[in-house]
Amino acid sequence: MAVKQIVILGAGFAGLQLARRMKSDDYEITVIDQYNFHQFQPLFYQVATARLEPSAISFPLRKVFQNRENIHVRIAKVENVDTQYQNVVTDKGVYRYDYLVIATGCITNYFGNKNIEKYAFSMKSTPDAVTIRNRILLNFEDALVATPEEKEGIMNIVVTGGGPTGVEMAGALAEMKKNVLPKDYPDMDFTGLNIYLVEGSAGTLMNMSQASQQKSREYLEALGVRLLFNTIVEDYDGQIVKFKDGTTIKTHTMIWTAGVMGNVPEGIPKEMLVRGNRIKVDAFNKIQGLTNAFAIGDIAYMETPDWPKGHPQLANVAINQAKNLADNFKRMARNEKLLEFKYKNPGTMATVGKRKAVVDLPFISFQGRLAWLAWMFLHLMLILSVKNKLTIFINWAISYFTNDTTLRLMLLPTPKETVMAEDHYEAEKAGTREHIA
Repeated sequence: MAVKQIVILGAGFAGLQLARRMKSDDYEITVIDQYNFHQFQPLFYQVATARLEPSAISFPLRKVFQNRENIHVRIAKVENVDTQYQNVVTDKGVYRYDYLVIATGCITNYFGNKNIEKYAFSMKSTPDAVTIRNRILLNFEDALVATPEEKEGIMNIVVTGGGPTGVEMAGALAEMKKNVLPKDYPDMDFTGLNIYLVEGSAGTLMNMSQASQQKSREYLEALGVRLLFNTIVEDYDGQIVKFKDGTTIKTHTMIWTAGVMGNVPEGIPKEMLVRGNRIKVDAFNKIQGLTNAFAIGDIAYMETPDWPKGHPQLANVAINQAKNLADNFKRMARNEKLLEFKYKNPGTMATVGKRKAVVDLPFISFQGRLAWLAWMFLHLMLILSVKNKLTIFINWAISYFTNDTTLRLMLLPTPKETVMAEDHYEAEKAGTREHIA
């Protein structure tokens, strides 16, 4: 019997987990991603605030699959999925599949505002986090020589979105203001550095318990974060944030964590998409309307009696859907009955700062030092390699005892890199024009 070809789009939590579990000789697997590394998204904010280096949370895909002859890694951008002829078209070639697995996750949702998309900073990749870090560190270098009028925009940082990412980012920036920046810049006054957290609803962490919502708010206020609730961003031009109530804030740095949407490849029929631009799947993660295509992770929308509005877009859901689909591929090879995906929520958590975190478990909710230790332990366990676990643990330990790190490097592109990027972009455009013609 011919070996079946599985193409996995995306090497996030779901795609990586699926590929690692597919050890059967019945399948040849091609993993396609635009980056040559897996990214640990929950710690992007620590890269952005110079607590961790990018390499600590990024894992080269070819290293992960070094000893797996049935797995092939391809670094490419997906241009189109042809579900009729079972091909994936990329900027590097065409890949035929017998089974397609879409695990492309989410991208930032700017809700149609082109100015915010152009000028705000998103945090959906390791390069995004490095870009934010560069911006934050450059801000303070600029502040040393700025006029009082210029300094106002430099010394205001606006974080939009009161979910876990926004809360963790705002808390990390507040601790940076308190513990790190005065040591690095003894000739600057940081009392004028304002960190705003803007949320359209009435509080932070609205998907968590009331106790966790209240405690996260108390933690942020104690750290000096300025909380703006029931406030909607209307526009941002790179200099001034405008809100729907008519108020404004001058800032050169707005970090947008206010929403996500599914990163759906071209070629997936629109009728298969639901709210949030997610792909509707059945209980086996099969895309409804297609016979040999699946979607797992944040991109997948599965309605069940326990989850009538779909599962939460969390790493734990993605990992477990990948495990279930891997088992089902093995069952398909043996012509056995497939298993439906069942998910029990183990709980949610978020950290605000040193010894400040909130945890909601199905049977209990707790906050403070114990929650912070639980948060650190879980994230360390999810990190792929022992080397990276040790690196992160050592960095956290140093930061805990010294309230400082030594990682504040501005890694800016060189002129040659900029030219190379422009040349690559022009080549891509030319290739697209040729393809269309």
